[in-house]
Amino acid sequence: MPRLTAWEVLRSNAGAPMRGVTPAVQRVGLDARDAGFLRHLVGTEVRRRATLRAILSKLTRGKPNPDLACHLRLGLAQLLFLDRVPDHAAVNETVDAVARTLGLSKGRYANGVLRSALKLRQEGHVGLPRHDVIGTNWRFSEPVFQDPDDHPFLWAEEALSVPAKLIKGWADRWGKEEAFRIAASFLSEPDLSLRIVAGDRDALVEELAQAGCEARHSEHPLILLCDASNTSAAVNSSAFAEGRITVQGESALRAAELVEAAPGERILDLCAAPGGKTAVLAASGAHVIACDVSEERLSRLALTVQRLGCSELVETLLIEADGPAPDGSFDAVLVDAPCSNTGVLGARPGARWRWGPASMRSLDALQAELFERAVACVRPGGRLIWSTCSLSPSENEQRVARFLAEHPDWSLEVEAGHLPGSPGVDGPVDGGYAARLVAPG
Repeated sequence: MPRLTAWEVLRSNAGAPMRGVTPAVQRVGLDARDAGFLRHLVGTEVRRRATLRAILSKLTRGKPNPDLACHLRLGLAQLLFLDRVPDHAAVNETVDAVARTLGLSKGRYANGVLRSALKLRQEGHVGLPRHDVIGTNWRFSEPVFQDPDDHPFLWAEEALSVPAKLIKGWADRWGKEEAFRIAASFLSEPDLSLRIVAGDRDALVEELAQAGCEARHSEHPLILLCDASNTSAAVNSSAFAEGRITVQGESALRAAELVEAAPGERILDLCAAPGGKTAVLAASGAHVIACDVSEERLSRLALTVQRLGCSELVETLLIEADGPAPDGSFDAVLVDAPCSNTGVLGARPGARWRWGPASMRSLDALQAELFERAVACVRPGGRLIWSTCSLSPSENEQRVARFLAEHPDWSLEVEAGHLPGSPGVDGPVDGGYAARLVAPG
C-alpha cells in the first residue's frame, strides 16, 4: 500500500510532493510505520530525482511516459537508497504497482528495467565519479553520470541531484568544492533541530533519551539535534507537549534573536506562521502582532504559542496578500520572507525543482512589496529585521543593499549568513540569512 500511495502522491502533487504525504496518510489510513516509510520513500525520490533520471536514461531506450517513469524512479530509489525492503520485494512491489495502474505489459517492462539495474549495481566505490553513487556504498559497472572533467556542473546535477545552474551560482560565490559540499549535504534528510524553551539542557537530553529520542548538543546553547528518524519520538514526548522544547532551526532562531525584543515593546511579525519566531519574540515580554495570509496558518500559529505558554502576549491578524500593512508604528518589524528555500533543501527537497528564473522573478516582486510594507510600519529609530532561508544573494544582501541605496537615511546595523553544515557536524543544519536595519530618527 505505501508503495502505490507514494506513486499517487508524486503524480498528484508535482509542485510540492511532500505536502501531499500527510493528506495521503489520512486518506488511506496508514499506520505510523507505513506512514514513515511513505514519507521516506517520497522524500528520497524527490531528493534524488536527477540521479534517478540519469540512471533511468542509462537503462531505457527512449523516454518512458511520466507515469511509468515515476514508478521506475520509486523502484530504483528502493534498490539504491533504502534498505528496509529486500531487492526482490522492491522489484515485485514496483512491478505489481505498475501492472495495477498501467497494465501487465508495462509491468513486464518495469521488471526488465529493475533487473537490469541490479545487474549494473555493484558494491563499493572505486573513486570513479561517473560510476560511484554518492551517499551510498554502490557503484555501477558502467559509466552513468556526465564526465566531471568536461561538464562539472552537469555531473553535479546528476550525481548530487541539485540543478546545475544553482550549483554553479554557489561555486561562483564559494568555490566549486564548497558548492559540491553544500549540494551533497542536501542528499539526505537533515537532523531534527529542537529549541529549548524551558529546562536544563542536559536534563532534557536525558529525558528525551528515555522517550526514545537520542538528542545531542549543538553549538547554539538553546538547540538540540537528533536524527530525523527520532522525529516522532521527539514530538510525542512530554517535553514537547508541555512546551519545554519545540522544532526550530538554528538559523531561524538566530533571526528571531536578531530582533533583540524587549519587555513592553510592540513588535510586528509580518509572515508569522507557524509561530516559532513569534514565540521567541513573545518570550522576551514584548507584545507581538503576528500576521499571515490565511486563517489556517494563523490557527497553527495560535496552537504553537499556546503550547509554548506565550499566547497572552500574541495577537493574530489576518492580512491580504496584496493588501496594506497593519496600522501602527512598531518598535520592530520582523519579515521572515517567502523565499527560494535554497538553504533548507534537505528539509524541503521539492524546492530545488521549483527553483528557476520564473519563480525567482515572482519571489523578487513579492519580497520587494513585503520590504516596503514593513518599512511603513517601523517607528522612527525602530528596527526592521529581514530574514530568509535562502542562500541567494539576490534575496539577501543584494536586496538589503538595494534598499539602503534607495533609502540612505536607513542604516544596516548587522547582517549574518549561515551555510548548512556537513552531515554529522553539530552546526546549523539549515542555511539562511538575517539583517537588522535601523530607521532614521
